[in-house]
Amino acid sequence: MLKTVLPPINRAGWPFIGLFAVVSVVAAYIWEPLGWAGGVLTLWCAYFFRDPDRVTPTRGGLVISPADGVVQSVGRAEAPVELKMEGLALNRISIFMNVFDVHVNRMPAAGRIEEVQYRPGKFFNASLDKASQHNERQSIRLLTEAGEAIGVVQIAGLIARRIKCDVRTGQDLRAGERFGLIRFGSRVDVYLPESVPALVVPGQRAIAGETVIADFRAQEEPRAGEVR
Repeated sequence: MLKTVLPPINRAGWPFIGLFAVVSVVAAYIWEPLGWAGGVLTLWCAYFFRDPDRVTPTRGGLVISPADGVVQSVGRAEAPVELKMEGLALNRISIFMNVFDVHVNRMPAAGRIEEVQYRPGKFFNASLDKASQHNERQSIRLLTEAGEAIGVVQIAGLIARRIKCDVRTGQDLRAGERFGLIRFGSRVDVYLPESVPALVVPGQRAIAGETVIADFRAQEEPRAGEVR
C-alpha cells in the first residue's frame, strides 16, 4: 500500500532532488516565500522521477509499451538509419510523454540488444512527426527470442535535453525491464514489421511495462478508436 502511495524514486533523480532541496533551504534563508516555492519544486522533481513497479505480460509474441504517455501516431514509417533496418516495411508506434508522466522506459519485448546508437540533433516538440528524424535520439535494435527485429528509439523533445540509456550491445533483457529514461518530456518510437498489427490507436494512453501495443501472433486488422 505504501509503495502505491509513495512509489520508489529512480536513482537518476536523486542528484536533482538533492539540488532542488539545497536551493530551497538557501532560498528560505533569503526570503521565506522563496523557500516554500523551492519546496514545491523539490516535490515536483521527486514526482517526476518516480519509478513504480509494473506487472508485465510475459507471453511470447507480445510487444509492451516502452513508455507511459499518449499514443501519438500509428502507421508505416522508415526507421532511423542507425537502426540498420533499411528496406524493411515497418510500422511505427509513437508514444509521447509529457512532464507529468513517468519517464522511466522499459523494454517492449524479451531479447538481445543488437545495436545501440546515439545521434545528436535538434529539439523540436516531440509530438511533431519530424521529431523522429531530426531530434536528438538514442536508437536500440532488439532481436526477440523468436528472431524478430524491433526498433526502439528514445527521442528528446522541446524541454527534454538528456537521454539516459543503460543498455549495451549483446545484453539480454526481459520484457518490461527498465533500460533508461528521458528528462523532461519526450517521446519513444517502436518500429515493428508491417505484418504486425498495432493493438493501440492514436489518443489512447499507454502504461510502460503493462499495455500491450502489438502482438506478433495477432491476425486481426489494425484497430480503430474514438473518444467517448
